[in-house]
Amino acid sequence: MPSIQLDTPIEFVKGVGPQRAEFLRVELGIHTAGDLLEHIPFRYEDRSQFVEVAAIQSDATSIQLQGVITQVNEVPTKRGKRIVAQFEDATGRLELVWFKGGRWVVAQLPVHQQVVVFGKPAKFGGRWNIAHPEVERLEAFRGRQGLGLQPVYSSTEKLSNRGLSSAGIARLIRTVLGQNEFTIPETLPAELLAELRMPSRDEAFRSVHSPPDPVTADRARNRLKFEELLYLQLLLVRKKQLATTDQPGVRFGAVGDRFNTFYANHLPFELTGAQKRVMREIRADTNTGWHMNRLLQGDVGSGKTVVSLLTALLAIDNGYQACVMAPTEILANQHFVGFKDLLAELDVRVELLTGSVKKADRVPILEGLASGEVHILVGTHALIEPGVKFRALGLAVIDEQHRFGVQQRAKLWAKSNPPPHVLVMTATPIPRTLAMTAYGDLDVSIIDELPPGRKPIRTVHRTDGARLRVLQFVEEEIARGRQVYVVFPLIEESATLDHKDLMDGYESLSRRFPLPTYRISIVHGRMPAEDKDLEMKRFANGEAHILVATTVIEVGVNVPNASVMIIESAERFGLSQLHQLRGRVGRGAEQSYCILMTKDELGKEAALRMETMCRTNDGFEIAEVDLELRGPGDLMGTQQSGVPDLKMADLMRDREVLSAARYIASRVLEEDPELAKPEHAILNRELKRVAAGRPDWSRIS
Repeated sequence: MPSIQLDTPIEFVKGVGPQRAEFLRVELGIHTAGDLLEHIPFRYEDRSQFVEVAAIQSDATSIQLQGVITQVNEVPTKRGKRIVAQFEDATGRLELVWFKGGRWVVAQLPVHQQVVVFGKPAKFGGRWNIAHPEVERLEAFRGRQGLGLQPVYSSTEKLSNRGLSSAGIARLIRTVLGQNEFTIPETLPAELLAELRMPSRDEAFRSVHSPPDPVTADRARNRLKFEELLYLQLLLVRKKQLATTDQPGVRFGAVGDRFNTFYANHLPFELTGAQKRVMREIRADTNTGWHMNRLLQGDVGSGKTVVSLLTALLAIDNGYQACVMAPTEILANQHFVGFKDLLAELDVRVELLTGSVKKADRVPILEGLASGEVHILVGTHALIEPGVKFRALGLAVIDEQHRFGVQQRAKLWAKSNPPPHVLVMTATPIPRTLAMTAYGDLDVSIIDELPPGRKPIRTVHRTDGARLRVLQFVEEEIARGRQVYVVFPLIEESATLDHKDLMDGYESLSRRFPLPTYRISIVHGRMPAEDKDLEMKRFANGEAHILVATTVIEVGVNVPNASVMIIESAERFGLSQLHQLRGRVGRGAEQSYCILMTKDELGKEAALRMETMCRTNDGFEIAEVDLELRGPGDLMGTQQSGVPDLKMADLMRDREVLSAARYIASRVLEEDPELAKPEHAILNRELKRVAAGRPDWSRIS
């Protein structure tokens, strides 16, 4: 049989075959021998100690025993058969039990031979047993130097039933690494390995799968994580360099009359220091002649919209048009109305284009775009339709960018040649570690100040037992002339149940706050768009005291008079969503409140989310906790954001490794942008290989 290489299909590894190969591909994404080696252990077990049967005292941890299996029986049950093996050592006996895997288990068990058994004991009927233990011949255990740290691999039930539990995967990995003359090619320059005191790639893989001690295991893991993150950062840093040196952009050289007039006479408040800093960054970007690609982060209410408007005026003063793309019609309409109001005294034509704009109304808008008479176009993804053509698009603003797919953003970018400057905005603060990875090719601006006069929102956690007091507080706030949101969760999988929760809540509130003294609006996803807009407008205009809603109000409603946000079943929301909802209040000068209502008993994670919300209003701190709890894919939506599916590194736990990779990538490409130097040949080769496997829609990623 030919020797196995890293690119050998997994079915050709000894012990796999076609059937197991298909399960490995589907369950774990393992297609080749190289993929198998990259399936690194998630923890290690100390297998240096043996326990005697008579000495078993606790079911708290897994134990290791040495002895003999004396017999194996198949015992009929209502659900089929279970396998029961009798195990004994010099001090006593216990049962080994398998509920699944029948024939395969029986075939693998070495009877009347010395074996090593590993698993978690449990007491049943006064006797100890171990369910689904690992069983290995003592000879094989010693032959592979089984004493010491043993790797534990993630697996699935389907794989375990086919002999590919953690122990089964470990056997396959040992098979690959144990081949004569099998070496793993190096992917990092020798000088870099020496500088960072890292082991070779071959040494790292062997150590990570069979470490002599924890220090060696950590060193090997960090080397492999660094490599993965380094090539990712090389891709992103190179992309960013190309964006700033090889991609011409339109130039906003002048600060003209419209910008100056608006800034001097119509700006409703003094800009914060953070807003002024961001404007200087944008002004510098747009005056270089190169394409701007900037991410603007800031909590809800921090003033991102005004920054985008000022940037749009810069574009207009220099003979270009601007567009603003929002994820919902409600938010697009809010931007449109806000822009119209702010620019009422200026010669600036602002139009709105969404899916609900009638054909007769679209025609003059599209004609005005083509002629250049429309200066700012606000809309939803209707903006990227083929029929929407600009005379000279100079700026594209994308609001709540995580709601758009990469392709959608790229279509907007392609609306003009040269491409427009791009300003992507988010009120969902992105942890620095994630921003370095998901948006490493964007420059990042942060608005970390709230406008003067804004008071921090007070957040409290209350259970159902305090509901009467909460409702009394709502009554007092309404009496003071304030308005209240009451939000119910909406989770697609249980839309019927959620709708019931919402309607029950609405009816209960209607009894507590009856007409004509109180007026309650209701908004949910099942309502026609026009009814939804009508109810929202009633609330925004102060015609309703309470707005009962699902998360459709997460983005898009700006009601400065609303001072209370009640979130029902708050434990069913993620942190970023809770933070977004909280940001719907606190927009005026009055003290605002967020009340998190939950059931009495909470799981550990839910309790941590409530504690975090009550402790801080800092969106970036909340984002870090959210990243730790949910992981980057869940947080951002891998397909939507371009966050890579990392095999070995973890963006939260490996922040130091990521920073080091970013530093080295920037340093190398600054010295040698083309990676043409002989010492960088290996980096150049690997980077091409890595890049070939990643989609690249544009620089908006």
